Amino acid sequence: MTEQNQHLETLQDIKKIMERSSRFISLSGWSGVAAGLCALIGAGIAYQWLAGNYSDYNSRGSYAGSDFQDLKTRLLILAATVLAAALVSSFYFTWRRAKHDNQSVWNFTSRRLIINMLIPLVAGGVFILGMLQYNDWRFVAPSCLIFYGISLVNASKYTLSDVRWLGFLEIILGLINMQFIGKGLYFWAAGFGVLHIIYGLLMWWKYERSQ
Repeated sequence: MTEQNQHLETLQDIKKIMERSSRFISLSGWSGVAAGLCALIGAGIAYQWLAGNYSDYNSRGSYAGSDFQDLKTRLLILAATVLAAALVSSFYFTWRRAKHDNQSVWNFTSRRLIINMLIPLVAGGVFILGMLQYNDWRFVAPSCLIFYGISLVNASKYTLSDVRWLGFLEIILGLINMQFIGKGLYFWAAGFGVLHIIYGLLMWWKYERSQ
């Protein structure tokens, strides 16, 4: 039995080495929680701004005038700020876990992960900017969720497989949002906020709790 146990331990070690060489497995669950909290804070601020400008909403279902241009600029700045805060906090927690695991944050595997994630994100970002150029806000939130979900599914080949399920949920939420135009901020908060927090806590419980 002792010899058999040694063989099993050897196989497990080999499996871990192979995973580390082909997948970036140092993602921290706290990264998801931090990103989710940033998204909820940003959604709360955006809700207050939109509610304050709701009286300017015209009969066609869109904002107009110079006040709207100011609102659009502020919302874009808010989105960029939330994104930056989420990226910084996510990087910090991932770096901390990688350091704990004696792994490098920037290596061949993490580069492949980032590249495969950026391709759908950049395409989606350009697509959304095109909609904003023509003041069509109706499908901005669904597009954010769908393209982000696709990027997670695409990148999941190079990290924890659990990321794929988060991507599927983001895509499904975005498709549902397509049928509830005008509720985009709620779906946005649910997808980028609540789902991230739940995912982060589950990942912490599954992979980091024992550490």
